[in-house]
Amino acid sequence: MFQIRISYPAQADLEHILAVSLERWGADGQARYQDLLAAAFRAIASNPKGPTTRDRKALLTGIRSFHIRHLRRDHGVRDPVHVIYYRVHRASIEIVRVLRERMDPAAHLQIVR
Repeated sequence: MFQIRISYPAQADLEHILAVSLERWGADGQARYQDLLAAAFRAIASNPKGPTTRDRKALLTGIRSFHIRHLRRDHGVRDPVHVIYYRVHRASIEIVRVLRERMDPAAHLQIVR
């Protein structure tokens, strides 16, 4: 299994996501979404080029994505809306950004080139 590293922009994304989750759904909802995100990171680490991931080289060389909706049934989150963008390195996975599915990833991945 690969080690997960989280970039500074992705850390800011996660902080925002969890703050909004707390505001909208309370502590229980926030905990469920946090568990879902953690499970998504584990899924990526165990199979970074798995069938539910996408090669996003058109956006940026070496970038892949994973939509967290692929795990929702296991974590009690009805409609997850985030996509994890990441790079695979030799021994690690770098989480580059965690964006809402309707956000333009090209605009947000520019800062991590």
